[in-house]
Amino acid sequence: MMRNTFTALALLVASPALATGLQIEVAGEANGTITIDLLDDVAPNHVAQIAALAEAGAYDGVVFHRVIDGFMAQTGDVEYGTLEGGDMRRAGSGSSDKPDLKEEFSDVPFERGVVGMARSKSVDSANSQFFIMLAPKPHLDGAYTVVGKVTDGMDVVDAIKLGLGGNGAVIGQPDVMTSVKVID
Repeated sequence: MMRNTFTALALLVASPALATGLQIEVAGEANGTITIDLLDDVAPNHVAQIAALAEAGAYDGVVFHRVIDGFMAQTGDVEYGTLEGGDMRRAGSGSSDKPDLKEEFSDVPFERGVVGMARSKSVDSANSQFFIMLAPKPHLDGAYTVVGKVTDGMDVVDAIKLGLGGNGAVIGQPDVMTSVKVID
């Protein structure tokens, strides 16, 4: 029994550290850094997917394609939402090459600064897109997966260019995540 305990402990020590956060550099109308504490104890599969995409550089150059005043700022469409090689007409409809995720709903409320996973009508369709809450929206509680909370840079989030098109679509030049890094 003791040998199994040591083996398990050795595997934990040898495994890569869990992602604890993201550091997002934003350029456009908003300029600055957003720091997000990832809640891997709340949504481990979603956090692992976001961290893997960030580590691969998939989020670098992705725009905030949907921003609704008093609600949220959405980004993360690594398929269509990039300034170089993307298709802004389809931004918000794409995903990554990773599989969609089964929901990981929790009792964490959707308050200002909370980060949630975007999805289609299917609760098990979250993939790469996420949104940052600009204000509390209790109707989302328990219906979308919470993955993190902004710990620094809400002033940057507040400055992101608002969408004026249908359903909050950003018209013209959107703000962009120039760099997304996993931090410990």
